[in-house]
Amino acid sequence: MREAPTLAPMTLDDLDEVMAIERAAFQTPWSRGAFRYELTQNRVARSMVVRVGRQLAGYLCLWEIGHEIHITNLAVDPSFRRRGIARALLGSIMLGARRDGVELVFLEVRPTNVEAVALYESFGFRVIGRRKGYYFDTGEDALVMEARLGAETAGPTGGNQRPGSAVVSDARDTPPDRGGRQ
Repeated sequence: MREAPTLAPMTLDDLDEVMAIERAAFQTPWSRGAFRYELTQNRVARSMVVRVGRQLAGYLCLWEIGHEIHITNLAVDPSFRRRGIARALLGSIMLGARRDGVELVFLEVRPTNVEAVALYESFGFRVIGRRKGYYFDTGEDALVMEARLGAETAGPTGGNQRPGSAVVSDARDTPPDRGGRQ
């Protein structure tokens, strides 16, 4: 029997596991200091982890400013990919954002990360622009994507969310924290 993923706020105690995933997921990983800053000093930042059993399977970081959310980092342990972990994290954020009256969620993503682009599109994100040379390691542009959460986009599945896309137990009542170089 598979254990259900569980969402919880990221803490400093999670950083060893977070850093292992961060290094496996990105060519230019965030530093431990960057995560520490987000957790302890950045007042607009929130971060969420998802665990399967006792193992940290992924995380999402965001900034919430006014009625907008900027996803700054989203990563999943390679051994947990293609198992709905990123969908659970993003689904939790989108549901919480709608509940909290957030009007806009946006992020940057590499155009070559086609799986991430497809995931975001499945939640109603659309490309609204490009940031030229955004990724300094390769000079690759970033796609800027947004999802509008106004009442006019809401439907029977909660607007931008597909039915059943966030099948997790939530250890906290508010959405997760920031993201980054997807």
